[in-house]
Amino acid sequence: MSKIWTKKPMSAFENDMKSSQLKRVLGKWSLTAIGIGAIIGGGIFVLTGTGAYYHAGPALALSFVIAGIACVFAALCYSEFASILPVEGSAYAYAYGTVGEIFAWIIGWGLILEYAMGSMTVAVSWSGYFNKLLKMFGLHLPTWLTTDPGTGRGAFIEATKAIKESNLSTEKFNQLQEIITSYNSAPELFGYKLMLNLPAFLIVLFVISILIKGTKEAAKANNMIVIMKVSAVLFVIIAGVFFINTDNWSPFIPAVTKVMEGDNIKEAYGIQGIISGAAAIFFAYVGFDAVSTQAGEAINPKKDVPFAIIVSLLVCTVLYILVSLVLTGMMHYTDFNPQGKFPDAIKAPVAYAFEIAGQGWAGYIITIAATVGLISVLMVMIMGQSRIFLGMSKDGLIPKMFSDVHPVRKTPAKSLMLLGIIIATVASLTPISKLADMTSFGTLFAFTMVCVAVWILRKKEPNMPRTFKVPALPVIATLGICINLYLIWNLSHEAKYLSLAWLALGVVIYFGYSLRNSKLHKVGYGETFKAEQEPLEKHDLD
Repeated sequence: MSKIWTKKPMSAFENDMKSSQLKRVLGKWSLTAIGIGAIIGGGIFVLTGTGAYYHAGPALALSFVIAGIACVFAALCYSEFASILPVEGSAYAYAYGTVGEIFAWIIGWGLILEYAMGSMTVAVSWSGYFNKLLKMFGLHLPTWLTTDPGTGRGAFIEATKAIKESNLSTEKFNQLQEIITSYNSAPELFGYKLMLNLPAFLIVLFVISILIKGTKEAAKANNMIVIMKVSAVLFVIIAGVFFINTDNWSPFIPAVTKVMEGDNIKEAYGIQGIISGAAAIFFAYVGFDAVSTQAGEAINPKKDVPFAIIVSLLVCTVLYILVSLVLTGMMHYTDFNPQGKFPDAIKAPVAYAFEIAGQGWAGYIITIAATVGLISVLMVMIMGQSRIFLGMSKDGLIPKMFSDVHPVRKTPAKSLMLLGIIIATVASLTPISKLADMTSFGTLFAFTMVCVAVWILRKKEPNMPRTFKVPALPVIATLGICINLYLIWNLSHEAKYLSLAWLALGVVIYFGYSLRNSKLHKVGYGETFKAEQEPLEKHDLD
């Protein structure tokens, strides 16, 4: 049993860096763009509507502040680790070198949940904007090809109940009747309606095809998309200021009330609503974690990775706060009600805010930017997950195929293809609400463990060279741990139960497979991880 606490020696990480088959092609600004590319996406283009209506109202800006503060504490801890262990694997690798194999496995398993669910959530979000874009040009896909089975059936049941009520407006009656007709028109197989989110399925496969070609090519594509996306966000902020109605901000923190979310009635608003809003939108900040997963392909990781983590987080937090203020100023938070006057506003809140303000032309710009911009989020998340798999596979904790690198393209092609099939299938069949909270759980869990691990390493190895050190570490680490755990507590009960079940499954797999196949135990450190004696090349790791 003592084997589960074995730590991977620092010299083993050095050997991994020397023998890595990945190309070091990412500079400081490419890494920063990867962080911004992952962070700006679902949070601005999708979660602002759900956060405002189901949680905080105009005080959604405070939810982003709280989530941003929690991320700052974790980001500082990530940065110190990245300056010590500039390898792929993110928090998994950090824990393996400091706390022990069992903790590393649990964190890695949590990161798999985080990135998989995050990728699926973004794919579903992209599908919503893509369908809106098609409608702008007069094109319509059948509902059964753009909706997962659970959402489609739920909408049918709600519409059937609502249409029996009296005093429905003609417009509302027609909307409900269209939902019922669309559901009934779906093809059947063995008595079951065949429904899937085809755009979500196809966009995942498209992104996988880009990632397989090579990291440098993917980074170039991401850089172009990020420029376009940031420009669109700045446009929203600057143009939206002219259409703000300050009455929509009053009261800024609405009184606690109950709202209907699907079939459930929940409390929203007030201080608790701000906190639950921060927990719900937290996964939007996962991008800076994605920067650390790319350390194995960074040209100068010890300096550039900490820089990219901190800069991308600060830039995006400011943009999130400004956009949420503009959005809730342009539209009253109750107008995001999916059963209200503007039922589709919650799916594409930023675009609808301009449409409702009478600026339909701006809706075209924003919808196009969101449709293209979410591709970079999906790209970075899938790329990050494949690198976590790569690190875990090199250590023997998961099968070898996940660390196989294409001899020419220098990418983990087999891993990417398998990931693509799984992510595309689940995204096409699962409601977005089920995915988002589980992503937040994985993110918050990993952030908590990083804050713990960096503190342990500082105590055990105080003289280890660090190009970046967290100031006032005991205070920063304690605050990071407490805030992240508090936000986990405020996630939905369903998300917590499903996520804990996932972690329990991970423990079973660890003792059933990983412990027996761990290279650290199976062959021994001396044979498996023996590092060369010459110093690491300066241009790679200084």
